[in-house]
Amino acid sequence: MRESPLSETPQEFDVKPRTDGKRIDAYLASRFTDYSRNVIQRIIEAEAVVVNGRPIKASYKIRTGDQIRVWLPELPDPTPVAEEIPIEVVYEDEDLTIVNKPADMVTHPSRGNWRGTLVNAVQFHFDQLSTVAGEDRPGIVHRLDRDTTGLLIVVKNDLAHRRVALQFEHRTIHKEYLAIVYGAPGRDSDYVEQPIGFHPTVRERMAVRTVEDGGRESATFYEVVERFRGYALVRCKPRTGRTHQIRVHMAHIGHPLVADKPYSGRDKLTLADLEVPGAKTDDPDALLIERQALHAHALRFIHPTTEAVVELSAPLPPDMARTLEALRLHRAPTPAPRRSR
Repeated sequence: MRESPLSETPQEFDVKPRTDGKRIDAYLASRFTDYSRNVIQRIIEAEAVVVNGRPIKASYKIRTGDQIRVWLPELPDPTPVAEEIPIEVVYEDEDLTIVNKPADMVTHPSRGNWRGTLVNAVQFHFDQLSTVAGEDRPGIVHRLDRDTTGLLIVVKNDLAHRRVALQFEHRTIHKEYLAIVYGAPGRDSDYVEQPIGFHPTVRERMAVRTVEDGGRESATFYEVVERFRGYALVRCKPRTGRTHQIRVHMAHIGHPLVADKPYSGRDKLTLADLEVPGAKTDDPDALLIERQALHAHALRFIHPTTEAVVELSAPLPPDMARTLEALRLHRAPTPAPRRSR
């Protein structure tokens, strides 16, 4: 195993009736959430999981009363390592900085993503960061999904952090996103007010769920900025801040984000998808975008110290700009026929 050394003292417990019949790798991954299922499986392969005194396979189905002993690897030091990763600073003063996060960058370290995050980058670029969110999330007061680009606030001291966090809590921070979606919404603007919770079967996804099933109040206002044949550019203003909120809500109304594989089933958009003559799906030059087409475009909030209004925007990243250019060229809306007099 390439994991950290196993602990000298095992975890010991008995299986309860409510988990009877579950695979042991899935059971342990749900019980020890700091470890991925892959890590649990490697622990099992190393015979560091013993049931009723005997090593087992990952496919073993646990039974009520089984006595389990597990030697877990030590967790890595939660303090992020400073890494010299370039970041685009849009605004900076003594209390905070606003960065334009690129795609393919996780906001803060988490299971499976201990390096290469925005936190690793800001640890290198700034001498002081707030500690309110914990030692593994210095300066972080909110987050963006890995492949969502755009504006993100990083706070430098604890007082400023608490004041900015209160604005998020009271929903007084104005956040505006631009998204490219499949299809054209029937309305020019509307609210989507549907509770969001964990997907019942897919761990990596969220879903519209009833409150009884764990859904939490969620609201997103959207308006169509530009229409194309089979696509649209929309402006989204979330009133709440649930995980994957815009992605879930737009998919719920039948207009998932372009190249958002978990919610649209498609992981890229090419010129061939736009039926451009001669374009081939496997041609690198035909690729337009290969991550969800979502950009945190604008922020407006009250500065935590000066109480002045801070209002910022970030231009579309190259892949979304390229996609819009192609849509305007190849999927412009068909003009309405003129009425005869």
